[in-house]
Amino acid sequence: MTVRLTVAQALVRFLAAQYTERDGQRQRLIAGCFGIFGHGNVAGVGQALLQAAETGEADLKYYLARNEQAMVHASVGFARMRNRLQTFACTASIGPGSTNMVTGAALATINRIPVLLLPSDFFATRAASPVLQELEDPRSYDVSVNDAFRPVSRFWDRISRPEQLPSALLAAMRVLTDPAETGAVTLALPQDVQAEAHDWPEELFTERIWYLPRPLPEPGALGRAVEVLRGARYPLIVAGGGVIYSAASQALREFAEATGIPVSDTQAGKGALAWDHPLAVGGVGSTGSPVANALAREADVVLGIGTRYSDFTTASRTAFQHPDVRFVNLNIAAFDAAKHAGVSLVADARAGLEALTEALVGYRTDEAYRVRAQELNASWQRVVDEAYHLGHQPLPAQTEILGTLNEFMDERDVVVQAAGSMPGDLQMLWRARDPKQYHVEYGYSCMGYEIAGGLGAKLAAPEREVFVLVGDGSYLMMAQEIVTAVAEDIKLNIILVDNRGFGSIGSLSSSLGSQRFGTSYRYRDPDTGRLDGGVLPVDLAANAASLGADMIRTRTVKEFAAALEQARASDRTTVIYLETDPLAPVPSSESWWDVPVSEISALESTQQARSAYVAAKRNQRLYL
Repeated sequence: MTVRLTVAQALVRFLAAQYTERDGQRQRLIAGCFGIFGHGNVAGVGQALLQAAETGEADLKYYLARNEQAMVHASVGFARMRNRLQTFACTASIGPGSTNMVTGAALATINRIPVLLLPSDFFATRAASPVLQELEDPRSYDVSVNDAFRPVSRFWDRISRPEQLPSALLAAMRVLTDPAETGAVTLALPQDVQAEAHDWPEELFTERIWYLPRPLPEPGALGRAVEVLRGARYPLIVAGGGVIYSAASQALREFAEATGIPVSDTQAGKGALAWDHPLAVGGVGSTGSPVANALAREADVVLGIGTRYSDFTTASRTAFQHPDVRFVNLNIAAFDAAKHAGVSLVADARAGLEALTEALVGYRTDEAYRVRAQELNASWQRVVDEAYHLGHQPLPAQTEILGTLNEFMDERDVVVQAAGSMPGDLQMLWRARDPKQYHVEYGYSCMGYEIAGGLGAKLAAPEREVFVLVGDGSYLMMAQEIVTAVAEDIKLNIILVDNRGFGSIGSLSSSLGSQRFGTSYRYRDPDTGRLDGGVLPVDLAANAASLGADMIRTRTVKEFAAALEQARASDRTTVIYLETDPLAPVPSSESWWDVPVSEISALESTQQARSAYVAAKRNQRLYL
C-alpha cells in the first residue's frame, strides 16, 4: 500500500513517528519543529506543518523562532537537558535563512548534541535558475550555500529526488541517535522538491523505535585499564559531559567512594558529582579550581570519563605534569577514548563505571592522599565564600552576583551560560548540586547562545526554574528569543549583566599586552581617533522590556537578591538588569591557557606578556 504526499508532507509525517528508547524508557525523538518561513520553505515544509496541525495526520508542533541561529541553539539546549534522547527539527528558507544556521550546526557538532537541520535549497530542476538568493558557482551547478554545512555536520545530504528521501531520513535518524557520532544532521531540501508529490510506502510512516544501547567494555581493554588503575598512587578522575548524558552520576559516586579517587569535572561534566561530596574537587584546567589543578599536576594516572580533553580541561596540555602520567579514557567514542595515548576503554559511561567498580574491588587510594585533597578543598571553599560576599564598591563584583544566584537557586533549578568571563568564573566557583543544574555551553562558547539555549532548556524541563546569565556583549548579539518565550508563555529568568563591553576579552587582552584595545562600548575620541571616548548611552534594560519581558533594574547585591525572589514568584519571563565592575578581583585558578602573544612588538606591555608566555610554554607537553 502507498500513500501520496509531497516530499515535505512525507518528511513531517515520518519525523512525528520516530522514538528513542533507553533503559526501557521511550520518548519522541523529534519533539517539535522550530522554523522561520520564506520563499524556500513556506509552500513546502510550512504547508506540511500547517496541514499536519489542521488534519491531525502528524503530531509535530511548530514553534515560530525569531532568529535561525537561535532556533538551533534552542534545539541544542533542549537536547542537552534531555540527555540527547530528544531534539528538535529546524526549518529555514533558502539563502541567508539557511546559512544563519551554520553557526548553530557547528555548536551542536562540537558539543556532540543531536539536532536536525532542514535548510531550503535551489531548484533541483534548475528550471528558474538562478533563483533569488541562489549562489552561482561557475565550477558546478550542484553547489549551493548549503554546502557550507558539510564540515560542521555529522551527516549531510541533499534530497534532489523524492526517491532519495527514505534512505536519507533513516541515515539521519541513525546519526541523531548514535551517542558516539551524533551532532548536527543536515538535510538540504530544494524548494521545488519539497512540493513534489510521490507515492510512498505506508511502512515509511509506521512508528519506529531507535534503541540506544549501553555498550559494555571489551574484556581485554577492561583488564588493561584495571592494571593501570591498580598501580596508581595519586589518581584523579576527570568527569566530562558523557557522565551526565549517560545518566551515570550514581555510578560515578559509587566508583569514587569504592576507590577513594578524587573527582574533578569539566564544563560539560560539572554537577556529575555534587560539589559538597568529600571526593569532589571542582573544575580542572584553565578555569578550574586550584584544588583540582594541584591534584592534576601530581596525578600519576588520570581517568577521563566522557571527556574530549579540550584545551581548557588540559590547561593547553600543562595541567598534568607527573613525568610518568598515564591516561585511562572511558568514552563511548573511540576517537576520544584514544586521546593522550591513553588506555582506551570504549563503552557507555555508566556501564563502564559499573564494570570498573567491580573489577577494582580491593583497590583504594591512601588515606593521606584523600585527606590532603579534602584539606585543600576546605581551604578553597573559604576563598569561594569570600568571593561570593566580597562587598565590592561602588559596583558589585561579578563573583558576588554568581554567589547570590548560586545560594538562591534550588537544587533542581538550572543556570544557563555560554560566553564571556562568566563561564570561567562559573567553572571555578559554582557549587552544582544536581547533574542538570549547570548548563554552560563551552564547547563552542558561542555568544548569543544563552537566551535561546535557556528557552530550549525550559521547553525540556518545564518543571524547573531556568536562570539565564547573559553579558552585554552576548545580549546585543542575540536577544530575539525573548519574544519567542513571551509568545509561547515560556517563563525564563534572565540576568542581564552590563560591564560596558567585552569584559572577558578585555581581561584577556590586558594579560596578553594588548591593553584592552577594542573591547569597550565607547565613542570614538575625535582627538585620538580611537574607540576610547565616552561611554555609549545604550539602555539594555529598555531594550529587553521592549521585547515583551518584565524588567527589574537593580544596582546592589541586596536589590539583586530581592529581584530574584520577585522573578521566581512571577509566571512571566523576567529580565533582571544590573551593572558590574569588570575590574573586580577574581580568585586564581593557578592554571594557564595557551593564547599566542606577538613574538616581536614595539609595545612594552606586549613584550612583558611575551616573556610570560614563553615561560609558561615550557610546561606544555605531549602525552605519548
